[in-house]
Amino acid sequence: MKVNYKGLWKILIDKNMNKKDLSEQVGLAPATVSKMGKGEFVSMEVLYRIAKKLNCDFGDMVSIYFSQK
Repeated sequence: MKVNYKGLWKILIDKNMNKKDLSEQVGLAPATVSKMGKGEFVSMEVLYRIAKKLNCDFGDMVSIYFSQK
């Protein structure tokens, strides 16, 4: 399973924000932003805080892909 945060990055661009702005405004640790940049899982709490700040839904920010074997 892989997580894709492309929706979040697009929202940031639309709001003229960067990852550092997001981190500062939401109170995210640099390690959390790094995990997101690598397509790794973060907690629902983190996603909730981001969604609340950006006034969007989880589905607007995150997509999950299942690898087929």
